[in-house]
Amino acid sequence: MNVLLRVMTDELAELNETRSLTRRRFLGISLAGGAALLAGKTDLALGAETSTSSNMATNPTFTLGSDFTVKRLGFGAMRITGEGIWGWPPDRQNALKVLRRAVELGVNLIDTADAYGPDTSELLIAEALYPYPKGLVIATKGGLTRPGPGQWVPDCRPEHLKQAVDGSLKRLRLGRIDLYQLHTVDRKVPIEESVGALKQLRDAGKIRHIGLSNVDRREIESARKIVPIVSVQNRYNIEDRKSEDVLVYCEKEKLGFLPWFPIGGGGGLKPKNPLNTAAKAHGVSVFQVALAWLLERSPVMLPIPGTSSLAHLEENVAAAKLKLTPEEWKAIDGLAGWSFFRALAKRLQSA
Repeated sequence: MNVLLRVMTDELAELNETRSLTRRRFLGISLAGGAALLAGKTDLALGAETSTSSNMATNPTFTLGSDFTVKRLGFGAMRITGEGIWGWPPDRQNALKVLRRAVELGVNLIDTADAYGPDTSELLIAEALYPYPKGLVIATKGGLTRPGPGQWVPDCRPEHLKQAVDGSLKRLRLGRIDLYQLHTVDRKVPIEESVGALKQLRDAGKIRHIGLSNVDRREIESARKIVPIVSVQNRYNIEDRKSEDVLVYCEKEKLGFLPWFPIGGGGGLKPKNPLNTAAKAHGVSVFQVALAWLLERSPVMLPIPGTSSLAHLEENVAAAKLKLTPEEWKAIDGLAGWSFFRALAKRLQSA
């Protein structure tokens, strides 16, 4: 029951944030991956063969752009707001303690957005951490508005994004935002116009680096024709790998990949699930195992688990030191059926 409760309280609300993925698009991704495998184009579908050589041990950090080196396990500051990601948290002092403790534990990448609260998350970050310690990267986002609790409405018009950036700068008490991400793609506004506005803001010195969120490969490529992109933030976890093709693209292009909803929907609840087996063997929680799997999955993976609990924060950060055995990693990897495709890709490459 405690496991289920934590999934609900720490993760479930993130389901409302992503753009919907249509059945047609999902089938398109799946069929494209299968076609690529059969044609021998395994890098398109899967990227280089992923092994369990310790990506975390050999690559504990990642460099965004060419100037910001961050530890690969960050902190997502959405959960520090009120219920439903709306308003102030019930215990404001606890939220401040969580933020400060994250930095004390060595986290130097904090992800937020103007839509969290709205505004509340950014205000709490500044209250807790300003003046910011050297090397701390605050990544925020704009392009989703909040007319009311539970409502997420895209607005990626250039004029709105310019106002959003100015608002984030003021709330975060920054002269320049290190990483600003387009929170979604507005179907009423061409992505080229939205990204073009962010380029203007970068040229004006208000943004250092630009990232994207909730995008597909085509949208990333369109954006990169306008301005350099250093990161992508999409939903991704052990059980949900619809953005596998985007992750592979990020690997090839050396872009940071920030998986949101990184722990997933509680697959470890089944007694014989490989998550539970590995957790029991290492004396850790299934959530730590899920994060360790992500860190092993790719050297560009930058998980940003969020929580309003000090205990869960410390547990999450400790996952960076967890090393799964090759057998454990492969068993967990097979939860979504992807191990079959990787095995097929390996055979095709050696044929």
